[in-house]
Amino acid sequence: MEQTFDRRSVLRAGAATAGVVLGATALPTTALAAADPVFAHGVASGDPLPDAVLLWTRVTPTPDATPGSGTGPAVTVTWEVAADPAFATVVAAGTQTTGPARDHTVKVDATGLSPATTYHYRFRLDGAVSATGTTRTAPALSAAVARLRFGVVSCSNVPDGHFAAYRYLAERGDLDAVLHLGDYIYEGGGGAVRPHDPPREILTLADYRRRHAQYKSDEHLRRLHASVPFIATWDDHEVANDAWSGGAENHQPETEGDYAARRAAAHQAYFEWMPVRNEADRIYRRLRFGLLAELSMLDLRTYRSQQVGIGDGATDDPDRTLTGAEQMTWLQNGLVSSGAQWKLVGTSVMVAPLQLPPLSPELLGPLAELLGLPREGISINPDQWDGYAVDRRRLLATIADNGVRDTVFLTGDIHSSWANDVPRDAGLYPLLSRSVATEFVCTSVTSDNIDDILGAPPRTTSVVLETAVQALNRHIRYCELDSHGASVLEVTPAGAQMDWYYLANKTDPASALSWARSFRTRAGTQRVQSVGTPIGPLA
Repeated sequence: MEQTFDRRSVLRAGAATAGVVLGATALPTTALAAADPVFAHGVASGDPLPDAVLLWTRVTPTPDATPGSGTGPAVTVTWEVAADPAFATVVAAGTQTTGPARDHTVKVDATGLSPATTYHYRFRLDGAVSATGTTRTAPALSAAVARLRFGVVSCSNVPDGHFAAYRYLAERGDLDAVLHLGDYIYEGGGGAVRPHDPPREILTLADYRRRHAQYKSDEHLRRLHASVPFIATWDDHEVANDAWSGGAENHQPETEGDYAARRAAAHQAYFEWMPVRNEADRIYRRLRFGLLAELSMLDLRTYRSQQVGIGDGATDDPDRTLTGAEQMTWLQNGLVSSGAQWKLVGTSVMVAPLQLPPLSPELLGPLAELLGLPREGISINPDQWDGYAVDRRRLLATIADNGVRDTVFLTGDIHSSWANDVPRDAGLYPLLSRSVATEFVCTSVTSDNIDDILGAPPRTTSVVLETAVQALNRHIRYCELDSHGASVLEVTPAGAQMDWYYLANKTDPASALSWARSFRTRAGTQRVQSVGTPIGPLA
């Protein structure tokens, strides 16, 4: 029998939701007032196409229909897209029924839209109206685009700080989209700055739904989602730390059950709560922005082989993979056949080698193999592409042998900032092996990095490490291990530039951000160089 509810129940539900998802941390009054409590988790958009964009929200129709509860009535939600914020000119509208089977989330593909156009959207449930969101479609496939600007972020852990970096991106007002490169949520417990909900490691579908709800209740993240479309992929913490195809470092089957069941629950909650396009469990996908750029977003957790230890020669095993065979072929073919000038690749772990020191697999590889060491040198972090050397060699060979130019890897994961040339053979770079691509790595929004982990004052111990890293790896042009914040990428026909903006204090929700560094790769060069000024607004 269909359940019924009244307006008073709706208001009680909003208050209950806020309390559940935030645990001991209360949502600021200003954030609660930003939207009707039925739509307590805000609105979002994502994966823009020239004629369509995904729209997202979550409704709380009754007090018991809290995230992860599995209870509450099925309801029909109305959505509207308009050319103006007053909704005088509605260009698309429809309804979607949602209920406990999808945790009362709503995700619709608004189609029939015009390319390169800003739209406003909202949702309704009876008398309740959501906050108004702003989104933008991609340019037409054949359009000669003069400029694209993307926010670039990753690694946002609630217990480690506040999301002021998201607030900064929302306030800029000049972004076409935000690229989130993984670790949008974290699965652990703890609460040094803010407690997680639930206050423990999450394992079940209900757990993952509650955790997504908590993150979507953050004032700064809700504001950013409502202002610009997201293009996101996952890394490991959306499921468990150091995840691979058959398990994770942070999963113990004897006490936590079947890993496949845990991953399926995590993926289901992710697809319910995130405005991403997926085909069943497949999240790797490609988005086009006119003739200027094509973006390939990768999934580097679902198909990978288990990680090996530091210095393990198994990194050269041709049967081990990071991408899986199908995704690798899809990526190679896409890069070679792309009709866009810039080939952007969203990768959750770093591509450029980080070795002690880099070795040439052609010259010194046989000696390393004889000693049982990786042919390209000892990797500091075999969780990234370094631990899957054969896959990386396949990919870089495809780029080099087919004359693919203007490939830029956009990377998260390691809670630090990097600008890299990506040589085919790092051991022979730069004299005998050229760079075939470039890479920009954004730092973490909040997640701990070197100085946080060591308890050292910023810009002390890390400076020594940065100097050593760059001395041994000449293709690494920028390395900053301490700061947190957000990056902005601008792409034009002349070049691609990444600006890094750092937080003054990640534990302060009102923290300012300041510009730190900028690196640019000019069209046709496959090299990065430092530039002295950022693009767009400074504040």
